[in-house]
Amino acid sequence: MNRLHTTAAALLVFALAGSGCARNKNLPTRLAPSRVTTIAVNSYLWRAAVDTVSFAPLLQANPASGVIITDWYTNPKAPGERIKLTVAVLDPDLRADALRVTAAREVNQNGAWVEAPVSAATVQKLEDIILTRARDLRRSSVPG
Repeated sequence: MNRLHTTAAALLVFALAGSGCARNKNLPTRLAPSRVTTIAVNSYLWRAAVDTVSFAPLLQANPASGVIITDWYTNPKAPGERIKLTVAVLDPDLRADALRVTAAREVNQNGAWVEAPVSAATVQKLEDIILTRARDLRRSSVPG
């Protein structure tokens, strides 16, 4: 696992009680060249977002709309908490405002899942991780 994935996983362990190593191998992480110019999202941001949140089971990953939604994820080491993430890639340009991450967190209280707060800093950190990964992907694909 590279440093970026390790950082993302560690962030979720401490901030949301979630990390893991399950991968969703059947999700599209790359867009065909013909689709890069016809869709409204940045392919580097898309791939970075899928890579970053793929520790959780994915409910939806639509490169045409740029939306990634995870199912609830419970870390086996913290069975009383679970998280759910939504990532939206909003623009064809690789910019910070082309990405929006939202997170939901629930805790189990007396057998019922109850909404719990998620730190804004946690969501910002996830966005930063995705943006850094996208920039790294772009740099590695540009010759020179």
